[in-house]
Formats: sequence, structure tokens, C-alpha cells
Amino acid sequence: MSEKGEVDLTGAKLNTGVWLVKVPKYLSQQWAKATGRGDVGKLRISKKGNQGKPEVSFTLNEELTVIEGLEDKTVSAPRDHPLTMQTVGGQTLAVFTEASSADKIALEGLVVQRAECRPAVSESYMKLKRLQIEESSKPIRLSQQLAKAVTNNYKPVANHAYNMEYERKKKEEGKRARADKQHVLDMLFSAFEKHQYYNIKDLVDITKQPVIYLKEILRDIGIYNVKGTHKNTWELKPEYRHYQGEEKTDD
Repeated sequence: MSEKGEVDLTGAKLNTGVWLVKVPKYLSQQWAKATGRGDVGKLRISKKGNQGKPEVSFTLNEELTVIEGLEDKTVSAPRDHPLTMQTVGGQTLAVFTEASSADKIALEGLVVQRAECRPAVSESYMKLKRLQIEESSKPIRLSQQLAKAVTNNYKPVANHAYNMEYERKKKEEGKRARADKQHVLDMLFSAFEKHQYYNIKDLVDITKQPVIYLKEILRDIGIYNVKGTHKNTWELKPEYRHYQGEEKTDD
């Protein structure tokens, strides 16, 4: 819609009535191919209908019956299309057009009749529907056997180094079974009698325990140093300290 919101209401002044018709998808596609070529078909209105109502039908131009993209060239679009007429039902419907060049909207007219355009049941139409169903059921991707291997400069890596290291650590952790907590404590106290500070890797090598399980026990008896000379190491809490050798504390 234009920025100013201007609408050309000439169609309303002329009291122009238009029909709102629902058509099959294939028919609208065929019409789109006829842009600039002239008429797309003929509309017939007969006054002699059931209960005095007129009979309306549309006949597609023969030139537009050829449907491109179908493998079976013998299948074509149906030509005859009877229209089922419907009332507007007390609604106020209008048709607008927009000119992209002028950026302007115009009222073409008010809807005075609604209709549904359906193809006449025929052998041609049944072939078309069957072929459309078959086309829609085909898989988008198909497997294809190659006569020779595809060679190029890019060679995919089966497994990256960091993935291999992660799997190795994961496998190693899985082999370590949790020992009794008291047994782990005995090993830790024994180790801390020799040295005051240990990093987690050394304690894992000593106890052969999973890292998560070992840290749970260390939190009960130890302190983790986050700064200073012995950053990133564990030591016993003061109440558990009993060291030997040169690393005795000055407390």
C-alpha cells in the first residue's frame, strides 16, 4: 500500500460488479503462461439451467492445454470447466489492484457473484490427477551408484584429534571403579604425609579413582588453592595435617 494511503475509488463510483471465482491450481498456472497472448478461454452463460438458474461454464483455449514438465506428453489439461455458482451471503467483498510502478491501490469493483470452477470429469482429467499424484510421491533425494570413486583435493578427517583425546579420557574414566571411601581416604592421607601440595592429576594417578568421585572426597578433608605460590593444588585442612620431611608447615 502506498505511504499516503490513497485509494482510487473510481470503480465504486461506476458501481462495477465483479465475480470472485475459485479455480484449480493447474488452471491458474496455465493462465499465467498466457500473459500478453490474449484470451485464455471462453465463458459461456446459458439461461436454460436447472430451476431457472443460468448454467455457466469455462472452456480453456486449446493452446493452453499443454502442461510442461510432465513425462507423459499425452496428458493435457482439461478444456471444459463447469462453474458452480454461489451467493455472496450478505458479505461485502471488494477486489483491489495495486500498480507497483505508481505505488497506488485501486478499487476494481464489488463482488456480486461467487463461483467455483471445476474440471469436467473426463479421461484426460483422471490421467492428469493420477500423474500429479505420482509426481508428488516421488522422493526428493535419490541414491545413485557411482562407476568410480570421486577424487578431489579435500579429504575428510575420520576423527579429529580433540575428539580422540576426549574419547580416550572418557574410556579411561570408565575403567576406574569407585573404591570404598575409607580406602580412598587412607590413600590420600598417606600421600599427604609425604607432600603438602598435590594437583588433581597426581592424586588421580595415586588413587586410580574417577575425578568427580575424588573431588567429592577431597572437599571433605582438603582445601583447594586458587591463588598464591601453590595455585591449583590441593592440601589438607588444618585439622588433618600431619606432614613429614621438609614440607612441614610453620603453623
